[in-house]
Amino acid sequence: MKKCSHSAHRTLSELNITPLLDLAFVLLVIFIITTTPIVNDLSLALPNASRHQKDPPRKANYITVEASGLMFLNKQAVKPADLQGALAALRMDDPDLSVIVRGDAKTKYKQIRAVLDACQQANVAKVDLATEPADTK
Repeated sequence: MKKCSHSAHRTLSELNITPLLDLAFVLLVIFIITTTPIVNDLSLALPNASRHQKDPPRKANYITVEASGLMFLNKQAVKPADLQGALAALRMDDPDLSVIVRGDAKTKYKQIRAVLDACQQANVAKVDLATEPADTK
């Protein structure tokens, strides 16, 4: 006759997470020991540096867009339809072509977007927008 009504081979329905916690604590201790603390034990009076604008790239090509819609590529007038071809020709000469887009403050965004689209279609990867620093008072 059986002493228990439960079978000796029952399924494990609970997950034992004790080994996982042990592993997590060991990893935590290792990270704490190996991480070097940032020590600021000396008080220093660091010098002030004036802010300066980022220097343009050495081989920068400028696209200027006036408020009236006129476009210039390196000070030469260019039609918006011909801009992509001119950029592609410049890129053939210099695969590392960089372009700086200078737009008047009153230029419509549509015209600047057209210039950026032409740069993208000509596979010019280095495109930057020129801005003036804001007056801080």
